[in-house]
Amino acid sequence: MAFRKFLPMFDRVLVERLAAETMTKGGIMIPEKSQAKVLQAAVVAVGPGSTNKDGKVTPVCVKVGDKVLLPEYGGTKVVLDDKDYFLFRDGDILGKYVE
Repeated sequence: MAFRKFLPMFDRVLVERLAAETMTKGGIMIPEKSQAKVLQAAVVAVGPGSTNKDGKVTPVCVKVGDKVLLPEYGGTKVVLDDKDYFLFRDGDILGKYVE
């Protein structure tokens, strides 16, 4: 697992996008070009947090294993062990799914 060797800096979060839907609920196959961009992701690594004006660290709002909602654009693509991951700032993540 490559992300165990990769620690994001400051308030950055490393995520792995969830797989795109390839079939509708009715069983119809969706062509790759018609698949919507996946905005859901699983958090695989988090940085320690950002430092405020007083020098105190503000922790990141998500933890490893959380499922999050990403913005449609943004993030930095990172390839680790031939897998695509994305780096986002904690403040750029739109929300967290709760069970």
